[in-house]
Amino acid sequence: MPSHDARIPLRGAAIPTAAAGVVALAISTVLVGSKGLIGALLATALVLAFFASGQVALDRMTRNNPQMLMAGALLVYTTQILLVGIVLAVFKHTTLFDTKVFGFTLLGCALIWTGFQVRAGMKAKIYYVHTDSGDKKDSKPGRQP
Repeated sequence: MPSHDARIPLRGAAIPTAAAGVVALAISTVLVGSKGLIGALLATALVLAFFASGQVALDRMTRNNPQMLMAGALLVYTTQILLVGIVLAVFKHTTLFDTKVFGFTLLGCALIWTGFQVRAGMKAKIYYVHTDSGDKKDSKPGRQP
């Protein structure tokens, strides 16, 4: 995937996720207080960091070998979810922030990132078939002119 094609889903997913994080920050601050603010802030930053770095890693992984795109995407996504699970397990009993706000914000931001990444990829006009400009339309396959 060329570098400019990789930026389309990144930009299309990062902006709505950051906006959802700001909304989560405001709601959690009003409902829970400063611990909710810290939890929502950490969850939003975690999603933005993990998923953006995953997109960059996928771009670098498939730059020289575009045939590995699906396998690379599955590997990157599985790694991201595994890392998020590890972070959730590590901070399970913390008192630094509200863990419920952290979990719900993390889930919401991850779903928004994934949904808008799919949307950006579907709306992008990325050509996946490259034709030769010298082909004749009326020539039959297998026949030399």
